[in-house]
Amino acid sequence: MAAEQMADRGEEQDRTPTATTSPAAAPAGPVPEPAPVPPARPLDAIDRDILRILQTDGRASIRSVAERVHVSRANAYARINRLVEDGVIRGFGARVDHERAGQGASAYITLKIVQNSWRTVREQLQALPGATHIALVSGDFDVLLLVHTPDNRALRELVLTRIQSIPEVLSTRTLLVFEETDLGPRPDRQAELA
Repeated sequence: MAAEQMADRGEEQDRTPTATTSPAAAPAGPVPEPAPVPPARPLDAIDRDILRILQTDGRASIRSVAERVHVSRANAYARINRLVEDGVIRGFGARVDHERAGQGASAYITLKIVQNSWRTVREQLQALPGATHIALVSGDFDVLLLVHTPDNRALRELVLTRIQSIPEVLSTRTLLVFEETDLGPRPDRQAELA
């Protein structure tokens, strides 16, 4: 993407380049496999500083980023563009307080799925309203899904009607989230990208 575009079953100008990652923007039908991304070039200290700045403030201007990492605006722009093209930066977005946004019920849902059905299941899970994270994992279950819904009734409907109706889903387990803390970039965690 160019920088200039920037329960269980059985139980402004000079802004940084933009890209979107919103699940709401995803098409309702099957999602095609993304084009293969070439291997990322090694990151130097300036690249890591740029990433740290943009993780803290995705709306930082090119000018602000350039000043903070002590490079020209053109250099900062080229570096951000390369980070986007290399797939290091997957998008720019907002950290949302889901409860204040009307999504008061959150849950992690674990799924056991039919062997070799990950791509098919992933496509169907991506189309679910409120799905914000999907991961293929190892262990006692195969998939971990994070969802946010308006209330428990909508969550129940999502699990019992939508997820459990996917033929490749063998079983689910729903783990309600009582409280969550966003561990986004903070000044006291600066060494994480070093």
